[in-house]
Amino acid sequence: IGATQMSETRPFEYGGGHVIEDLIRGKEVELRAIAYGTACYPRTKLETVITKDDLNQFILLNFRNCYQRYVCATNSSDEILYTYMGKLLPRFGNATFSGAGELNPLMNDPDYETIGIGTRIFLGGTQGYVIGEGTQHDPGNLMGTIMVRGDCKKMNPEFIRGAAFTKYGTTLYVGIGIPIPILNEGLVKKVAIRDEDILVPIVDYGVPRRERPKLGKASYKELKSGKIVINDKTVKVSPLSSLEKARKIAETLKSWIEEGIFYLSAPVERLPLNTVFKPMKQSEDIVFVEALMRPAVTCREDEEIEDVAKKIVTYSVNHVVVVDVQGKLKGIVTSWDITRAVAENRKSLADIIVRKVITAAPDEPVEAAARKMTQHNISALPVINRERKVLGIVASEDVAKLIGGR
Repeated sequence: IGATQMSETRPFEYGGGHVIEDLIRGKEVELRAIAYGTACYPRTKLETVITKDDLNQFILLNFRNCYQRYVCATNSSDEILYTYMGKLLPRFGNATFSGAGELNPLMNDPDYETIGIGTRIFLGGTQGYVIGEGTQHDPGNLMGTIMVRGDCKKMNPEFIRGAAFTKYGTTLYVGIGIPIPILNEGLVKKVAIRDEDILVPIVDYGVPRRERPKLGKASYKELKSGKIVINDKTVKVSPLSSLEKARKIAETLKSWIEEGIFYLSAPVERLPLNTVFKPMKQSEDIVFVEALMRPAVTCREDEEIEDVAKKIVTYSVNHVVVVDVQGKLKGIVTSWDITRAVAENRKSLADIIVRKVITAAPDEPVEAAARKMTQHNISALPVINRERKVLGIVASEDVAKLIGGR
């Protein structure tokens, strides 16, 4: 079962990671299997209840874990974002980070002198093994990963837990600890690394594309303090991984070694240092908003409703974007808003302006813009830059023409 696979009846709340945790805890789990049936395996359905004791093997294969370091995530957009980095509030309302910093084993042995295939490790409360580099292994950018294997029957649920990220999906928290024997002077220097020496990029997840903007850097010392500065603004930052559990894992592993329960093992083969992490090849060109946007019809907040109505008729549009003297977004007015204002005998444009405007960026994929329109049941998005200056507008009919022409 995959840790991120979601429940059919409780999606976004319960998933494969929770099933794994329940089995580790000794709970009963209902199993339903469906097959097409063959001469040697004629049954097409099976329903039963199992525990971990009923399983011949109950093995955890974790293909990517223990990131050497990871980015700090924040959100410049006007919307709440639900991501694998947690809930990101609008306009840099918060930031999140992951990793243990100076306690991270890959950061303490960045050249993998002691870590590789066959290295015995602490895994989920028992002993496991490194079986190779993990997916997305990128040592050149200090973002190495490992692939690990362990016996779930021996694991402790204190160190392996199913989790759900609100409105994003399910996952599995896995506790990992790796002993690093001091073999030479170079390793002494490496394991002396401190949080203030480890910098991570601050990445804007508010831009919905694969290559997201980097807004600066922060050290793990700053991240663990609970506050960082982004564009001269102090932003609260919180960890996604438990620093308390990381320390407990380190202490537990230390005691196992001292008591002779855990023996160090040299790697059969060290992790590679020359791996290049490449993004997925895409055979279809991505169309960005700037290719579809048209000039926006604009007005000022102090204009008369009648004048705005004339603009709607003159330019045959349904949306007029409200801007200030600098051309920055202040709101939006639709033909429906004008109709309602006339019906309700409203006189001031300021009374009918929609202030909370869903927007798009010029370098945003059209697919992401279309998703916003669907989610919010709207038919157009003002296109703005980082200074919130209006660059244009993209409408649902433009997107429909693009999709229909493919």
